[in-house]
Amino acid sequence: MPRSPAFAGVILAAGDSSRMGSDKALLVWNGETFLSLAIRRLSTVCDFVIVVGGRNTETLRPLVYQNAGYLATNPQPEQGQFSSLRIGLREVLDRGRDSAFITLVDSPAPPVEILELLRETFLHSRPEQTWAVVPEFRGKHGHPYIASREMIEAFLRAPQSSTAREVEHANQARILYVPVSDPNVAANLNTPEEYQAWKLEQEPR
Repeated sequence: MPRSPAFAGVILAAGDSSRMGSDKALLVWNGETFLSLAIRRLSTVCDFVIVVGGRNTETLRPLVYQNAGYLATNPQPEQGQFSSLRIGLREVLDRGRDSAFITLVDSPAPPVEILELLRETFLHSRPEQTWAVVPEFRGKHGHPYIASREMIEAFLRAPQSSTAREVEHANQARILYVPVSDPNVAANLNTPEEYQAWKLEQEPR
C-alpha cells in the first residue's frame, strides 16, 4: 500500500535554553528567527506545523501565529524533551495525519531541497520496512527526521522515562538514513559561544 503524501510538522521548542541564556527559538539567522524559519520551511512539505512550547509559550505565540503555525503547550516541560515530543505527536494524530517531520527549534532549518529529498525517500520506501527517515551528515544523524505512524506509535507507547534516542535505537532496523550535504542538519547549538562560532561558519568565504 502506498504511503499517504500528507505530513504534519512538529517543532520542539519547550526547553528553558538555560545554557544559551536566551530562548533558542529566538536566535536569528539571516534576519529571521530560528522558529520562524523552521515553520516556514516545514510548511513547504507539511499540511500544517505544530510548535510545542513550555514556559515560553506566550513568548512564542506571536511568532507561531504570524507564520500560520499551531501552538501546543507542554504543562510540565521539566519532564524533558520526550514529553514534548509525545504532546506534539498526539496533536498530529488528533489532526488526522499519520506521518510527521520532527525537528528541534535549535536545529537550523535545512534548505527546502533537503526536506523534499527526505519526503520523497520516505514516500518511496516500504511501510513495513521503514518507520523513519533520518538525515545524516558525515556519519552524524540529525533533524528534521520523518516518523511514520508506526514510529509515532512506538514513541507514544514507550515509558515516559524514555528518550527519543532510546526508542529509535530499539527500532534501528526500521530507520533509513539519508546522506545529505548540509552540515546544519547535525548542528548542536547550546551555548552563546557555539552560536557565535556557528554564525561565523555560515558567512560566505
